[in-house]
Formats: sequence, C-alpha cells, structure tokens
Amino acid sequence: MKSLLRIFLMFSIAGAGSNLSYAQNDKEITIATFETTRIANGQSIENLQKGILDFRINHRFGRINEGFKEFFGLDNATTRIGFDYGLTNWLMIGVGHSSFMKEYDGFLKAKLLKQKNNGTPVSISYAGAVYIQTMDVNVPAGYKYYFTNRIAYLNQLLIARKFNDRLSLQLMPTHLHYNLVNYPTEKNDALAIGIGGRIKLSKRIALTGEYYLVPDDFKRQGSKNSLTLGIDIETGGHVFQLMLSNATGVSERAVIGQTTGAWDKGDIHFGFNISRVFTVVKSKETEAAKNKTW
Repeated sequence: MKSLLRIFLMFSIAGAGSNLSYAQNDKEITIATFETTRIANGQSIENLQKGILDFRINHRFGRINEGFKEFFGLDNATTRIGFDYGLTNWLMIGVGHSSFMKEYDGFLKAKLLKQKNNGTPVSISYAGAVYIQTMDVNVPAGYKYYFTNRIAYLNQLLIARKFNDRLSLQLMPTHLHYNLVNYPTEKNDALAIGIGGRIKLSKRIALTGEYYLVPDDFKRQGSKNSLTLGIDIETGGHVFQLMLSNATGVSERAVIGQTTGAWDKGDIHFGFNISRVFTVVKSKETEAAKNKTW
C-alpha cells in the first residue's frame, strides 16, 4: 500500500510544474481526465454535467477457464442496469440493480477539488454508496435473519491527476462496512486502496487498468485482490468499455470484497460497459461541454 502511495505522489510532484497541453491558462480547470464516470468496475473522478442522465449496462461473462462446456464463460453472465444523473455540476447520484447476489445499489459522488494547470495538482472527489443483496438465504431453525444483515456501505476518496492528453492516474482509498460477515474472524470494516489509470491511444480509444489491494487483515475468507484491464471506445454519445477481470460482480462491494478468482489460474471474466447519455435539463454548462463528463 505504501508503495502505491509513493508512486502516485512521485508522479504528482514530477508533473506539477509541467505545461499541460489541454489548458489555456494557469487557472483553467482540467477536463476529461477519464472517458466516462467509471474507470472499469470502479468510479472515476468524472462527474456528469447538471441535467445529464446516463443509462448504463454492465455485463460480465463467466470464467474463461470454464472451457468449451460453458463456451468459455459466455453461457453465464452477471448484469447490472443502472441510471446515473447529474444533480449539479459537482454532485451526481445513481441507482442500479445487479444479478450478482440480486443486489440493489445507490450512490452519490461529489467533486471536492479540481485540478488546475500550474495550480492544484490533483482532482479529488468523494463517493458514498449503499448496497442491499436480496438473494434467498437459508436460515437455520431458531435463528433470525434481519433485513439489515443484507446491507453494506462504501466510503471512498478519488484522487486523480491528468498528466497530459494521454496519461491519467487515480488513487482510491476505500472503506467498506458490512453489517454481517460470514465468519467470526472477519471484520465488519474493511480498508482497501485502489489504483487506476488511462493511456489514450487515439482520440477515441484508450487503454485502462484498475487494481484494488486489500490488506490480509481486512480480507474476507477466500477473497482475492481485483485486477481489471480494459479498453475504452468513444463513439459520440456512447462509450463502450471492454475488459478482462478476475471479479465476477460489478459493484465496489462485490469487486473489492467478494472477488474469488485468480488471474494465474485463469479465473478471468470478459465483460463490457455501455454508457448512453441523455440531456434531461439543458443548461449553459451542458451545451458548452456537449454532454461530456468533466
């Protein structure tokens, strides 16, 4: 964890005095650090503009190493359908439903600090979320299973820097709270740190990566650190994200705390995200940004 922090701080300091090509003056706010509001599975620093609705479909197939019998994972899938909305230019909200654990989720993301050329070196946002898993549970006779047992919470800081038109990096210090854990040795509170990035190959294509490190003291039994590698393809109003990941689920609760696959054993899922934005309420900002995130 300390190594990840050192790497990010080193990049931030090294690039703090550079003349960024996408800024026109010393105080201009940096835009388009990432293509969309998600790096891959997790949140990016980007927010929707005020009045913009984002309809999202997140799809993850089964494990590739399941072989021809399961058509290399394509016979099985996890899907999340969600709606995100920009309440203001600094605050967005979202809701969704995932077939993994039959989970419902809701979140908000608030912009706290904006990167500026030759000024503020990073952008910072806060993301908070709640997750409710509604799948059936077999409860032994004589025991009660409360609704609150199904709930988990997320608190996360997103700290990002756009170094130039091609390279962006982001750190994600994360706190997860589970109202119920499976074993007495597991903690209800878990800490993790994620690191993500984007390298643009062309105006509309970018490589992305995302890794979440959970220290052993906070890991749930049998869980692994999540690693996702992907490619973003922007086509105007759509952003297609194709990826390979050892995570079965889509939400932070599932990706950070419930990933059981291992890359070295071939427990890899092919998946994709589709984002389509709509203007619900027109404003000067949305017209100027042409429906892009910032």
